Amino acid sequence: MNISQALAEPELKGLDMESPERIKIHAKILSRKKMMRNVFHEFYKTCISLDHKYFGEVSGQRVELGAGVSLFKHYYPEVKITDIKPAGHLDAVIDAQKMDFPDASLRSLFGLNFFHHLPDPNLFFQEFLRVVRPGGGCVLIEPYYGPMAGFMYKRLFATETFDKRDMQWESSARGAMLGANQALSHNIFIRDRKKFERLYPDIEIVLAKPMTNYLQYLISGGLNFKSLCPDALTWLVVLGEKLIYPVARLLALHYVIVLRRKASNHIKGKPEKVSGISRG
Repeated sequence: MNISQALAEPELKGLDMESPERIKIHAKILSRKKMMRNVFHEFYKTCISLDHKYFGEVSGQRVELGAGVSLFKHYYPEVKITDIKPAGHLDAVIDAQKMDFPDASLRSLFGLNFFHHLPDPNLFFQEFLRVVRPGGGCVLIEPYYGPMAGFMYKRLFATETFDKRDMQWESSARGAMLGANQALSHNIFIRDRKKFERLYPDIEIVLAKPMTNYLQYLISGGLNFKSLCPDALTWLVVLGEKLIYPVARLLALHYVIVLRRKASNHIKGKPEKVSGISRG
């Protein structure tokens, strides 16, 4: 038995990850994990904060894609939560590669651990340009590509890969949750940034920055693994994150990417001139 099997949540063992039962079980797991709920809340706050910073006064709906067991609407009721698979808590069932939204009708899109599950990200970028208004954009939180992330993701998820050398953006994934490359965002936005900018000149990458709540995520076990400490010690884990902040780029497990549809005039939040990663 390997480490991922030993630490797996008992309810998920043997479960087909494409099964509708996955969402129900994840909801049950999340309900008992305060530390993981804190992580999600920080993700949502980050999305909304960056939305305000970079998308100015653009009007339109805010939409979460690939929401899964999302609590986004609990904290921010104005956000429409959607997923490609039906579930009772969703506002709509939406395929991010063929969105059922009118042209130029949205202010922003949010995706948490969603982007790397796309079979063809080019279709998503085309839809992004169609449904998002000029000056609006997308906030993605994805698996990071630093040393700790690369080590962990290659070993913990048997149903997904982490391949920074895969030259193909498209995948032959067997389903929404199976066969995804968790390094996809790195491959497109970091490694192949010049290619992306050439193919999509109307989409600008305005931020790519590591998240710092990796200890909470790791110790909570996320949605798929057992917690490594009781929720009562959350304060101690948060303190640990603050103490090791200077090495966040080495230890981070997630990072946030902000994409913006270009407009002739941006109200605020100019992209930062950096190489590889923005320091916003």
